[in-house]
Amino acid sequence: MSAAKGLDPEFLRALKQKNDIVEVIRSYVALDRKGGNHWACCPFHHEKTPSFAVNEGEQFYHCFGCGASGDVVGFVKEIESTDFMGAVRILAARAKMTVPESNFDTEKALLMKKKRDAMAKIMLDSARFYLSNLYSGDSRASAHLQYIANRKLQPTTVKKFGLGASLDFYDLPDYLAGKGYSREDLIDSGVLTESRSGRLIDSQGGRLIFPIINAFDEVVAFGGRLLEKSDFAKYKNTKETMLFNKSKTLYNINLLKKLKREEPINNVIIVEGYMDTISLYQAGFRNVVASMGTSLTKDQARLVKRYSENVLISYDGDFAGQKADLRGLEILSDEALHVRVVPMPEGLDPDDVAKQGADAYQKCLDAAMPLIDYKIHATKRKFDLSKTEEKRRFVTEALRIVSQAESESVKEELLRKLHTETGITYHALERDLHNVSKEKKEPETSLPATKLSEAAAGTDKQKKAVRFILAAKLFSAPYAKDYNLRNLSLEDETDKTVAAYIIDREEKGERIRPSELFEVLDEGSAEFSEILDLNYGDKLSGEIAERFFADSVKTLERESIEREITRLNAAFVEETDESKRREITKQIGACIQKRNRLKK
Repeated sequence: MSAAKGLDPEFLRALKQKNDIVEVIRSYVALDRKGGNHWACCPFHHEKTPSFAVNEGEQFYHCFGCGASGDVVGFVKEIESTDFMGAVRILAARAKMTVPESNFDTEKALLMKKKRDAMAKIMLDSARFYLSNLYSGDSRASAHLQYIANRKLQPTTVKKFGLGASLDFYDLPDYLAGKGYSREDLIDSGVLTESRSGRLIDSQGGRLIFPIINAFDEVVAFGGRLLEKSDFAKYKNTKETMLFNKSKTLYNINLLKKLKREEPINNVIIVEGYMDTISLYQAGFRNVVASMGTSLTKDQARLVKRYSENVLISYDGDFAGQKADLRGLEILSDEALHVRVVPMPEGLDPDDVAKQGADAYQKCLDAAMPLIDYKIHATKRKFDLSKTEEKRRFVTEALRIVSQAESESVKEELLRKLHTETGITYHALERDLHNVSKEKKEPETSLPATKLSEAAAGTDKQKKAVRFILAAKLFSAPYAKDYNLRNLSLEDETDKTVAAYIIDREEKGERIRPSELFEVLDEGSAEFSEILDLNYGDKLSGEIAERFFADSVKTLERESIEREITRLNAAFVEETDESKRREITKQIGACIQKRNRLKK
């Protein structure tokens, strides 16, 4: 939850009152007043047409392009690349206010902040220690330097990424002990671990060190590579801590952020590891980050989206056969990112190709294909199309992939490519695709009640209905005034938070202020961004909006009734007592009557 929870509410309220969001943002970007909002090209992503709106009345900003949104503290936090308290101090200085440090959070939060600060210092000191080892002249660093030379990394590149050397298991513990850090903090930071004898040792002992730096230029973890053959993992990261969450971090995100300040980023290249990132960066491809060998997560997808909506996946040449990783890329598509996959030569990774020169890698980028095309490409590589049986198996699998296409035009294009590759007539492929699509459709009644409920909750139609109702209530649309949000059945945590806030304000008779939600919602909430997106132009006003609101209410009522009917049907099947079965039958009948009334 937001760090605002830890600050004296009265101070925070006064701080915001003395820092009008329009004036603060105007000091960073040029604003143009149109209608009730102030507009600008978004400072957080490249665009030519302004889609960044500042709502002066409600004191919040929202970009209808990239989804960035927040209050005045959130804006300063993002634009200055600082943390919450850093932004508070900047705004306090601007308003000539004194930050009440003694009131910041509870005693527990103060201790946590102190611990985090200590761990951040440990990480920074460790990074400097590793870096000094590399060029110390110590003979034990020769293997590290030789590896760097073999990978053809230039000194400027090594410095840019802060590469370092762990020479043994004991130098770092001795060095950090001399700095006065507590044993607990040293272990909790992940840089040191406890041996069986109880002695502290370097968790990356003997490895080449890759500092992992977050978007705020903090060293949060280390990756380490073994330099000789061993039974241990070739690469490993320090453990997850309060500073480091692997699923929310991308390697090189700090330099990507710097690049964005210098120039527009048309696309972001995602690779698997440290060396791929460093080699591509050195070859001139500065728009590169790494997922550090893990399957991509929703948090990483949202992090990438802050820099560009276009993503190029550049994994190694064996990636085509990895079904799990291919499915993982759909997370990017789910976050409305435009995904293309870069085919690598068989057996090579981006690092190998980059060594051949920038032109060689650029050719791979030029051959990038949409995700669904790449799935078919990957499937094709598993079969020998010169053999009839294997060709048929390829067509069967390829048609299943084609059936997932989001539009009929894409399906048609993919079928034409299949026709060219296999020699099978387009019309025959089209008929087979129709049969595949029919097979995919299963009757709803064959699903268990819980599965049906989950499927219903996940439909786009229902999500749109929920978000529209919440937006109409949040921005006080007159036609939504009498609707009671307690009637709304919600699954998503963000939707629940927004609804609870509105209900609380309505019951207290207080004004609903959308900006207050930034104090309780997680930062960068894509779900809340979707609600804010609806407050654009006439989307929430006029007869069309009023009809859509009514339709949305009916849609959700129907969904609720359908779920109840499904639940009652399941209960009827399980029940053996005849009197109870008759009662369930009555309840089902009542639900069906409600459903019929809604249809009318």
